[in-house]
Amino acid sequence: MLGVTFKGFPVEAFEFYEGLLADNSKAYWTQHRSLYEDAVRGPLVALVADLEHEFGSAQLFRPYRDVRFSADKSPYKTHQGAFCELASGIGFYVQIDADGLMTAAGFHTHSPGQTARYRSAVDDDTTGKALVGIVTKLGKAGFTLGGDQVRTRPRGCPPDHPRLELMRHQSLTAHRRMTPHPRLAEPKALELVRTDWRHLRPLNDWVLDHVGPAETAG
Repeated sequence: MLGVTFKGFPVEAFEFYEGLLADNSKAYWTQHRSLYEDAVRGPLVALVADLEHEFGSAQLFRPYRDVRFSADKSPYKTHQGAFCELASGIGFYVQIDADGLMTAAGFHTHSPGQTARYRSAVDDDTTGKALVGIVTKLGKAGFTLGGDQVRTRPRGCPPDHPRLELMRHQSLTAHRRMTPHPRLAEPKALELVRTDWRHLRPLNDWVLDHVGPAETAG
């Protein structure tokens, strides 16, 4: 894909995933494989290539599901994502599916050590208030917080903790969705993703500074 410039996601990209949701089969995939390559994978490769200079290189996830330990034996993922990894499990994310385009950042997968460091930083008034400021700005910009969390509160966390909702998290992400729209089929869709990732950069910076990568086995 060297030298290929992002031109947008054609409407056929979203139609491809609408069809896959209705018929997640090898027959459908084989019949529409060229559509996936031309309307989904190709544009996404070009998109992250155009963003690489500012955010770093990104890898596309495989479109095939790992069904070995799943009751759902559907063979294909109903979305295509790309991840720009800054550290283990931390980085920028973009995804296309039948519902449109999604941008995200933060840390989704988490080790016990990461969760412990995250909660320690949230508990601290200085670093915790800094995170509140970041997520408040993201909320005003239209982003939604995500990530694994406990139902009530972590062990030892008081019920009146000033940042209880953030303390409940085991991991923390923020994302925003853009529904299928003609503007996504245009080259300027690149700037939509670039702008979102710039909004999300302070969250990644906070996570890198105070959570860090998962521990390596040794």
